[in-house]
Amino acid sequence: MKILKFGAEWCSGCIIMKPRFKEIETENPWLETEYYDFDIAKDVVEKYKIDEVLPTFVFLDKKGKEFLRLQGEVQKKKIIEIINENKEK
Repeated sequence: MKILKFGAEWCSGCIIMKPRFKEIETENPWLETEYYDFDIAKDVVEKYKIDEVLPTFVFLDKKGKEFLRLQGEVQKKKIIEIINENKEK
């Protein structure tokens, strides 16, 4: 499983989610994540059809297929739940 994180400097929710995701990544070192800036990574933003509702988290399975998308501020507990339920994907 891999999580693509989309955010921007002007996004207040992104500022809140950044340390939250840092904790999650520290506690789950096996977890693959990639961050893309909405204003810079236009090719990836277009590929995944990311709109201006940020932050956006795209969950991909081992084959690179999207199985879940979350937007906005998400509680750490909910993200951990999703990761634990889908870590074998």
